[in-house]
Amino acid sequence: MEATGIAVKMPVRIESGQVAYEMRLEDPRSGVGTSPAAVRTLPISTFLGKPLRLEHRGEYACVRCGTALKKVFGEGFCYPCFRNAPEAAECIVKPELCEAHLGRGRDVQWEEDHHNQPHAVYFARSSALKVGVTRLTQVPVRWIDQGASWAVVIARVPYRQLAGRIEVAMKALYTDRTAWQRMLKDETPADPVDLAVELQRVRELLADCEPELTEYLVQPGQAEPLTISYPVIAPPEKVKSVNLAKTPLVESILQGIRGQYLIFEGGAVLNVRRHSGFRLRISVLGG
Repeated sequence: MEATGIAVKMPVRIESGQVAYEMRLEDPRSGVGTSPAAVRTLPISTFLGKPLRLEHRGEYACVRCGTALKKVFGEGFCYPCFRNAPEAAECIVKPELCEAHLGRGRDVQWEEDHHNQPHAVYFARSSALKVGVTRLTQVPVRWIDQGASWAVVIARVPYRQLAGRIEVAMKALYTDRTAWQRMLKDETPADPVDLAVELQRVRELLADCEPELTEYLVQPGQAEPLTISYPVIAPPEKVKSVNLAKTPLVESILQGIRGQYLIFEGGAVLNVRRHSGFRLRISVLGG
């Protein structure tokens, strides 16, 4: 089995209690993301234990407009899209700066459709307990993309900027980062999270600095944690990130997938999302 195309973030779903992944490869000559005929998907989580070959021949294309490139910016954009597209705006990583609720943004309609929508503030456990923000319709996809083993919505707000304000306040007590090496090695702390205690800590914190936002917090009895299982044969003892721009060929046995990482025998790991816009050839050897 073999497929060639421009890599984008892997689509995910939960199937029979475990995350199932697809490798999505797009053909910009037909318009990236616009035509079903321009997309090839591989059920990559079914390839565990099989030897894979991933090859990059120095070709790129913008994941938004499809322009052929010599290099990509951000997560797979040409420079004009990186500079102007709403998907690359500062409020993607700093939601507290979002102005969608004011009718402003790089693309007002895109902001209305994506950011002036109900959002969740959540706890997730991938390495340490962390805080995060996502659109409600992206639960649990966002948690899976971060490799969380456990996650729960702790606040629901009507638009993105409010979620960002809660997250900023919570950074006084919690990280907003995932230690990806620890996550892939499955070094999540074993002790359970006392959700009632943590929610009370958050409530007291907001009461001091953002009292009007406490109304959006869920009650302990309304918080429904989700435990997430990933297709991993065995966590690696050590991990080494692979950059296909520098090492254009990976040929190894697929040992697992977690977050947006492919985990290979020996601990080599490839962040698929960070390779958005790369033209790849993927082969299942002997298959």
